[in-house]
Amino acid sequence: MNKRNIKSKEGQSLYEKGGEIIELVTEIIDLIPEDNDILKEIGGFMASDAYTLQVKVVGAEAGGLYDIKMECAALIRKAGRELYVQKHSLEMFGFEYVSYMDMLRDRIDEYKALFIEWIDTCDPHQSIKDDW
Repeated sequence: MNKRNIKSKEGQSLYEKGGEIIELVTEIIDLIPEDNDILKEIGGFMASDAYTLQVKVVGAEAGGLYDIKMECAALIRKAGRELYVQKHSLEMFGFEYVSYMDMLRDRIDEYKALFIEWIDTCDPHQSIKDDW
C-alpha cells in the first residue's frame, strides 16, 4: 500500500491496525485444512474483508473529499462487521482453531475505536455536488 497518501495521524493509525488484522487473518487462514473447501471459501471472504480495512483507508485519505471518505467508511464498516461475525461460520463448519477468532475480535474492537476517531476528522465542508 502507498502510505504516502495517508494525510492524517488518525488515518495512519487506522491503516497500521488494519495491517495487524491482515496478519492475524492470514495466520487463521493458514490453519484451515487444505481439503475443506467450505472453510477455504470462508477464509477467502475473511482475507477480502481484512484487506478492505486497509485499502479503503488509503482511498479515503488520498482523495480528501468528504463524499469519498464516507463511501469508503461505509465499506470499511461493512468489512469489519463481516470479519467479526465470521467466527460463527468457522464454528458451524467445524474449524478446529475457532478460539483465534477471539483475538481477531479484540483487534477489530481496537480498529473500531480508531475508526471512530478517524471519522471525527472528516470535514463535511470538503465535498462536491454529486448527481448520484
